[in-house]
Amino acid sequence: MGLKCGIVGLPNVGKSTLFNCLSSAKAQAANFPFCTIEPNIGTIIVPDERLNKLEELVKPERVQANVMEIVDIAGLVKGASEGEGLGNMFLGNIRETDAILHVIRCFDNDNIIHVDGNINPIRDKETIDFELGLKDLDTIDKRLEKANKMTKHGDKDAIKLVSILETVKHNLLQGKSARSAALTEEDFVILAELNLITAKPVLYVCNVDEKSLTTGNAYVDAVKKVAAEEGAEVMVICAQLESDIAELESYEERQMFLQDAGLKEPGVNKLIAASYKLLKLSTYFTAGVKEVRAWTIKVGFKAPQAAGVIHTDFEKGFIRAEVIKYEDFVKYGSEAACRDAGKLSVEGKEYVVGDGDVMHFRFNV
Repeated sequence: MGLKCGIVGLPNVGKSTLFNCLSSAKAQAANFPFCTIEPNIGTIIVPDERLNKLEELVKPERVQANVMEIVDIAGLVKGASEGEGLGNMFLGNIRETDAILHVIRCFDNDNIIHVDGNINPIRDKETIDFELGLKDLDTIDKRLEKANKMTKHGDKDAIKLVSILETVKHNLLQGKSARSAALTEEDFVILAELNLITAKPVLYVCNVDEKSLTTGNAYVDAVKKVAAEEGAEVMVICAQLESDIAELESYEERQMFLQDAGLKEPGVNKLIAASYKLLKLSTYFTAGVKEVRAWTIKVGFKAPQAAGVIHTDFEKGFIRAEVIKYEDFVKYGSEAACRDAGKLSVEGKEYVVGDGDVMHFRFNV
């Protein structure tokens, strides 16, 4: 599944530093606005200890982890929705992503300039929210103009669309996001064609200094309070520390560094996991001597849909799925042992795939 998360925020909040830690790409990181002009796109390997365990048990020829794309979008400024700071181009880049990681500066450092002269995370958040909302308002107004013309001919779909758009517009005019509008799930499906920026799920990433990583600070507390009001998640990370970890060459060095910092794993691992949760994604595995592989699916996918992620023919000709729960696979050590122990189940088209299921599909086309 081709999925993208976009990293957004004001200039000099740590977006590109975080991006470099997340992906194999290396974006320039410099202490001035618009260092990032074109969006940097990197591929993230999604860390999953379960995949490592399956590799250890099956000993396949190759292993394939889940991947997702991360897009580092240039720092927005006031007036971006009207084209300031190359804003229209940047906002267009955000529109193409599936979810937003909104990085907010929550640290003091006189050596790193702030575009507004001082540190105020709530103001910074509102600046970005305002520009994204204005861009969505422009999109809605243009679509409303067309839809209203169609309602004059009694078009029921157009009448429904106008009602949805008016509801979202009311939200935006109040400074709220499209995703918080009082709409049904069906309404949001209809709205999806507009690809509104503020309809996308968002995770607020508080970039702090190292000493605030475990305890937090007043800036983080302020962001958490505002995020709670809109039902959004917050994650605290120290981009500079993550950058230092990423530069270490060996696993042993990284583990020692993490231990000294009082961490069990790099923050970027948690961030990737949080991004998966944000996008409502799940993982299942296929495990054979040729390949052990993780597959990305949407939470709630049924067996044929999950099979279709491998190949459309698998979904079209789906017959059944053979399923072993990950915990059982690890306990018994192999597919054969699970089969002998009665831990391999045969499931049909209505089976909802569980996170971590080890699956084998039978199909006919």
